Amino acid sequence: MLPGFLTRAVELLLAREGRSLHLKAAGGATAVLGVVMLTGSWAVVAAEHGARGASLTSYPKALWWSIETATTVGYGDFYPVTLWGRVVGAVVMVVGITTYGMVTAATATWFVGREQRRRHRLAHGVHEAGAETVRALHERFDRLERLLDAKGKDD
Repeated sequence: MLPGFLTRAVELLLAREGRSLHLKAAGGATAVLGVVMLTGSWAVVAAEHGARGASLTSYPKALWWSIETATTVGYGDFYPVTLWGRVVGAVVMVVGITTYGMVTAATATWFVGREQRRRHRLAHGVHEAGAETVRALHERFDRLERLLDAKGKDD
């Protein structure tokens, strides 16, 4: 069941129709973040294995560490003590910061685009109302001119 779900999620992220570019980028970055967090958890456990003072000794601890590192929370309860563990930590941090920045930008773009479409609809409605008013005024002036012409011929 899970591989089918993952396949469908990847198809939706990579779909060319119905999704805006910024939404695809944010979704792709989030998928990359997930992979980096899962892989980083495994890599940090491997890097820290057997190191003196290592607190990242199991995959669940390392997964928690990668989540708090990617989100820049950093409680300090777990941290790498080896060089390679810190390199993995730096990668998880950079990818996490980039991903959350992209998701924030995509959300802001969605709100701005929505407001622009609303304003465009309002402006279009005002333009149509103005054009209707101009047509009505022209019709009235034409009627008045005909009435004045008819009255002038009667005199």
